[in-house]
Amino acid sequence: MFTTKLSSNMKAKLIMFYLLFTFLLVVVSFTALPVSPNITLSQIWRERYFAPETIRLGRSLADGLRYSIIENQTDINIYAYETGALQQQVFSTRGRLADENGNPRRIDSHVFSPDEKKVLVGVGREAIYRRSYIAEYYVYDIAGNQLWPLSAGTRQTLPVFSPGGNQVAFVRDNNLFIANLADTTEIQVTTDGKRNHIINGTTDWVYEEEFAITLGHYWSPDGKYLAFFRFDETHVREFTMFFYEGSPYPREHRFKYPKAGEQNAFVTIHIYNVETGKTVQADTGPEKDQYIPRIQWSNVPGMLSITRLNRLQNHKELLLADASSGRTTLLYSETNRYFVEINDDLVFLEDGKHFILSSEKNGYRHLYLYDMRGRLVNAITSGAWDVQRFFGVDEKRRLVYFASHEESPLTNHVYRVRLNGRGKTRLSSGQGFHTPTFSAGFEFYINQFSTADTPPVFSIHKADGSLIKIIEDNETLVQKVRDYGFVNREFFNFTTSEGVKLNAWMMKPADFDPQKKYPVLMYVYGGPDSQTVIDRWDTSNGPWFQMLTQMGFVVVSVDNRGTGARGEEFRKMTYLQLGKYETIDQIEAAKHLATLPFIDSGRIGIYGWSYGGFISTLCLALGADFFAAAVAVAPVTHWKFYDTIYTERFMRLPDENPEGYEFNAPLTHAAKIRGAYLLVHGSADDNVHYQNTMEMVSQLVAANVPFELAIYPNHNHSIARGNARMHLFEHITRFLQNSLLEK
Repeated sequence: MFTTKLSSNMKAKLIMFYLLFTFLLVVVSFTALPVSPNITLSQIWRERYFAPETIRLGRSLADGLRYSIIENQTDINIYAYETGALQQQVFSTRGRLADENGNPRRIDSHVFSPDEKKVLVGVGREAIYRRSYIAEYYVYDIAGNQLWPLSAGTRQTLPVFSPGGNQVAFVRDNNLFIANLADTTEIQVTTDGKRNHIINGTTDWVYEEEFAITLGHYWSPDGKYLAFFRFDETHVREFTMFFYEGSPYPREHRFKYPKAGEQNAFVTIHIYNVETGKTVQADTGPEKDQYIPRIQWSNVPGMLSITRLNRLQNHKELLLADASSGRTTLLYSETNRYFVEINDDLVFLEDGKHFILSSEKNGYRHLYLYDMRGRLVNAITSGAWDVQRFFGVDEKRRLVYFASHEESPLTNHVYRVRLNGRGKTRLSSGQGFHTPTFSAGFEFYINQFSTADTPPVFSIHKADGSLIKIIEDNETLVQKVRDYGFVNREFFNFTTSEGVKLNAWMMKPADFDPQKKYPVLMYVYGGPDSQTVIDRWDTSNGPWFQMLTQMGFVVVSVDNRGTGARGEEFRKMTYLQLGKYETIDQIEAAKHLATLPFIDSGRIGIYGWSYGGFISTLCLALGADFFAAAVAVAPVTHWKFYDTIYTERFMRLPDENPEGYEFNAPLTHAAKIRGAYLLVHGSADDNVHYQNTMEMVSQLVAANVPFELAIYPNHNHSIARGNARMHLFEHITRFLQNSLLEK
């Protein structure tokens, strides 16, 4: 064998060369690795770069084979469910309705007449509160290609076609009108409407916000009657907001807002006879201090159902009112030791002999079939899980469609079951969250599906769940998610010191090193029946949380006691003590995180908005040993400042539960706050009033507690218009960086 002996000097040179070569290889390999670009706040809030594409669904047409949709903001188009193909463009504002610059106007809403020969087109929408708005409405005759204003020179709200399609009921200036489309004349049904006094045909602020209802007039199925709400809010106390618009004196806005323990509007139900022009008042009993959250025509001719609820909201009754006389009889009654839920699950069957409703009477939210004498026929669903949503009933096939949390509180699936409660079948596939919209007759549905890590996919399905076509897959956003290195949400649970198992998720930096110590931002909402820990795409906060992980944060969210999808006892156990158990559980979460080897226990912060701001503030006060910082946007700081319906549903009246109100109020514990505290509010928040923050500031100053304050003039609860959302999250991000990341 041929060998060569190397000198010690040569060996040293070779070793040095090898080490240098190896180092260069490592450097080259690292620089060759793809580096994800940094997410910016401008992308999130200005450009909406990470916002998913959505489908602006209209409604199923009567045949159940086609659906309408608004496209390009200017066109009303009809598509076929069977193929997903465009069939017809019904209407376009191009060349018909232009703004002051000559551009086609944006279509805000559209409603077809029952015979689908006409369509109501809404443009120029102007928001009032969260759900209410006024707009300019036009009637378009499809066959005649004619367009005319519903009521010339005015804006209206809540237009509804009569069953025959020849009339439209609508509200203007707190009065109810009927437009006759044949001769364009109007009938004024009520005349006493007056702002801040009398409301006809729609609802007041607190019904809109807490019962989620603005429509307050309903045609009978035969078109003979028009039932409507009347609110007498004369004696309801006013709340005043100021708008700062550059003039020497701010503009004052006063509106009726009943706060906990104060007087509500006196609500009555009236039935207008279209033929005679006479109106009768329905008998809802002698009690004035009650709620009437729903009215609905039954399928018994001339019989209107009225839902009556006592002020404490623990006793619900369903009345049947005779349209000709207003006399009522009791159909159904339910009591609950906490409170009774109000929803839109009540359905009267076409046979005129049965109705379906949902109830928590067995400890979980389920569907039940009753006859028109109020007798239970059978439970449609049952089990130790909650029905999440009721979509309706296919009476021809005697099938009921719903979604539930049967498999997990974190996900849902779509099911159908026979009216007798047998033969339950799961229709959806894919573990995540499904939001279907069914066609008339339940032949098809359009589903929106997503997971925490997968953007929404919209697809058309047959009623048995089989896929017809994907109509939007958000593949562009999927690619952006890859390009920017989005991390997955890791779902987990832990058990508190009280033995309560809580669900949570965690997001770690992409370059996570288990040997390092990371700061944490906990995101909380935590309000009754809410959920943040759910396997669904987070359009709102998701990209920002991803940005925080790029900055070096671990982001966590925990669903405390009182949140949804785990049965009535878990959901309602915060009754009379809003804030107490939620705060305990969030503190327990911080304690749990502090035990993890990669968490810096001295750098745990918490952020929340609205109810979440209420909880984040309490956490910094009552959990000062575990939280280093808190951000509270638009928080309730004492429940005496909030509205009657929401507050009293969970807390009863202040005089009945003074300790619950006082002990769990952030105002009570302001002096205990340590660490960094950022308090944010919009000055024109009609929901959680700016007053909450001003009262909190007073307590903080009195206790000499340092804090940061950000006020957004003229902004409501969402703080969203113009550059406000961008500015807000720049402020929050900077605050978190200073108080946690660089601490």
